Amino acid sequence: MNNYPKLHNATWPGLVGKGPDSEPPIPFDTMLEMTIAAEVNGVKFDGLDLGLLEPHIDINGSDDDFKRLADKISGHNLNVGSLVAPIWAGSAMGSKDERKIFIDMVRKSCHFGKVLREQGVRPYGIIRIDSAASPDAWSTNPIENSKRIVETFQQACDIAADYDEKIAAEGEICWGGIHSWKTMVDTLEAVDRPNIGFQADMSHTLLYLLGYNKPEDRILPENFDWSDRETLKSGLKKVSDALRPWTIDFHVAQNDGTVHGTGSHDKTGRHCLATDPNGKLDVANDAGFWLRDENGVLTKAFKHLCWDGCMFDNSVMMQQKTWNDILATMIKVRELHGWEETY
Repeated sequence: MNNYPKLHNATWPGLVGKGPDSEPPIPFDTMLEMTIAAEVNGVKFDGLDLGLLEPHIDINGSDDDFKRLADKISGHNLNVGSLVAPIWAGSAMGSKDERKIFIDMVRKSCHFGKVLREQGVRPYGIIRIDSAASPDAWSTNPIENSKRIVETFQQACDIAADYDEKIAAEGEICWGGIHSWKTMVDTLEAVDRPNIGFQADMSHTLLYLLGYNKPEDRILPENFDWSDRETLKSGLKKVSDALRPWTIDFHVAQNDGTVHGTGSHDKTGRHCLATDPNGKLDVANDAGFWLRDENGVLTKAFKHLCWDGCMFDNSVMMQQKTWNDILATMIKVRELHGWEETY
């Protein structure tokens, strides 16, 4: 059996899209318990990716707090992988003070990651960021705003390099300056740092094909017939060929071709259940667009995969079957596109 990439669940779906104007957050310990309990034919999750967000995690906590969290996770034979930096109190294209907040959050996230590495619980993974700005705000002055985003990302990379970390920008249609596949490529090329990369999420990258928030970059035709699998595959290939060379982190996900937002989260690619009959992706096969190069050879560009189920209803997230089905899908991805390493 393939033992790589490792299979991770994410904790931030317990927080993203939750809150006073939506459903209550799901506690960290509950997300951990659901992850630990998931099992398919003897296979379990290998780890967690963490959103460094309150009330799950206080990024301003002490090193002792971070060590206790590492011990709790490793005590269940789980590793930690990628970390979501809580950069939204600032903006990558905002005022000087806003950009300083953004950079400070990247620095604190890198330090958190360093403590976990020193505890032996985080052998791989990246620091995830976005622009923390909307496409509408970006469009008021695309040239200047893109310049600021690039400069902020460069500073983030330089700080991350001091911690031996890589920075990955997630491709979501709701973040200005990186809200289409072309703007993402332009931004990554302009940042031009050896430790910058792309976090591909199958739900969000599918929406890139539809040109939400940037119609001129649409790939699939209007009123696309989703039964036309060959045209869909051609579109997936075009986007993945452009962004795969940058891809250093990967989220397995499903999408029904629509946008969705809850709470304070803007509309972005809808994350669907792994078994959703309306899902437009053949998840296990389509993951290959990101995990294999243009010649079908495994890239092995990252050591783990993560499932992102943001904005699922709490009633869905509290069912153990949800996580078993997710794990089963991820196992299929690894069976098709994984590899074996011996120790």
